[in-house]
Amino acid sequence: MLQQRSRFQPLSMHSFEPLRCRVLSLGAGMKRREFLAKKTVTRTDLCEAVYKNTGLSRSESAAFVGLVLEEITDSLEHGEAVKLSSFGSFVVRNKGPRIGRNPKTGKQVPIAPRRVTVFKPSPLLKKRLARADEVIE
Repeated sequence: MLQQRSRFQPLSMHSFEPLRCRVLSLGAGMKRREFLAKKTVTRTDLCEAVYKNTGLSRSESAAFVGLVLEEITDSLEHGEAVKLSSFGSFVVRNKGPRIGRNPKTGKQVPIAPRRVTVFKPSPLLKKRLARADEVIE
């Protein structure tokens, strides 16, 4: 069973190594942020961030991340929207049947109706992403 420890600290975007950035001088007092590493954040990276920022063991951190992802998956599977404050929303949309075309042969192919997951970032996330490339004075 997962237990909260007294050393608990909230996670932040700075918890993830791949998201570090440096500030470059552009001259005349102008600066710009640049990412140091372009890497995909994996489940292992999330587990490691939880481990480093909480008092949980590595196995407890992995279980915690697994439970969170499983809860999100279950909610989406049941057609529920998942809204994460300051991050964004995951919504399941139903797409109707349509006629597609094989680009190689040009033959028409029916595409069956399906459910797709759509992510909509929050205004705060959009602002943070836009700020990553802007010039800092």
